[in-house]
Amino acid sequence: MSEFKTGSHAGILHHYAPSLVAFEFSPQPASTSTPTSPPPKNTLLFINGLGGGLLTLPYTTRLSRALPATYTFVEVLLTSSYSGWGTGSVARDAQELAQCVSYFRALKPSGGKIVLLGHSTGCQDTVEYLTGKGCEGRPGVDGAVLQAPVSDRQAVRTTLGEEKLREGIAAARKLIEGGRGEEILPKDLTRDELGEAPCSALRWYSLTAYPKDGDSAGVDSEDFFSSDLPDSYIRGIFGRIPRKTPLCILASGSDQFVPSFVDKKALVETWVRAVKDGGGVVDEIHSGVVEGATHCFIGVPEEVLGDFIGRVVGFLQGLEG
Repeated sequence: MSEFKTGSHAGILHHYAPSLVAFEFSPQPASTSTPTSPPPKNTLLFINGLGGGLLTLPYTTRLSRALPATYTFVEVLLTSSYSGWGTGSVARDAQELAQCVSYFRALKPSGGKIVLLGHSTGCQDTVEYLTGKGCEGRPGVDGAVLQAPVSDRQAVRTTLGEEKLREGIAAARKLIEGGRGEEILPKDLTRDELGEAPCSALRWYSLTAYPKDGDSAGVDSEDFFSSDLPDSYIRGIFGRIPRKTPLCILASGSDQFVPSFVDKKALVETWVRAVKDGGGVVDEIHSGVVEGATHCFIGVPEEVLGDFIGRVVGFLQGLEG
């Protein structure tokens, strides 16, 4: 079973920007490393979801040890990490990720690859990095993995209920229209399985309002993965994934934050088709639904976690030709 365990983790803490750090795991357990092993030239940058931070996801250590010897695993801390998500945005996350990518581009050997791995809302960060406003000016990456991409809007509806969701959206919109979008909403409107992180009206609205409603309020939507989005909207997001950045999409088959009515396989196929129609590249061999996987792989059988890790490793090996 995959679950949280205490313990120490060897690695390097990188100070990549003012007040921001990233933790690079030692590439292999000490018992298997050799003095003559060359340092990994490639980097897998991991971006956590809402409420996440260093070592809060149970699979990261296992994945770091399973990577090809040419890769090192790095967990990125953003201003939005832990409880900071409530006053952040995917746009700010993408700006900070650009600083992190630039740092590791300068640090690693010439020709080394940098790949993004987003978990949950880290998937939104990854897509925003590749396609959002200002993406042309960001340093390029050589691949991207979306692990457990979910709709925050549909997840919140599942955990809070339709009535509480509508009440929160209405309260947020009122503050935004009054020029007070940075104000924090009452906890009873935003409290769910994410805990009690202070959440601004702007962030809550961007997460929970239907995209066209966000447009009318002058708010950039962060809704990329809902099952009820029109094809034209999906093409406007996934159709902009650069061809130079191959994509691997890994949905969790038993994701507790995805409503039961959502056909996960069909939804992944919709995203894949949109990427390809836009000229982008998807690893269709390793992409798909990881059957039996929960959102964070907590409590799943060993073979389920192994399936996920095998898909990521296969994707990374494919990038090396």
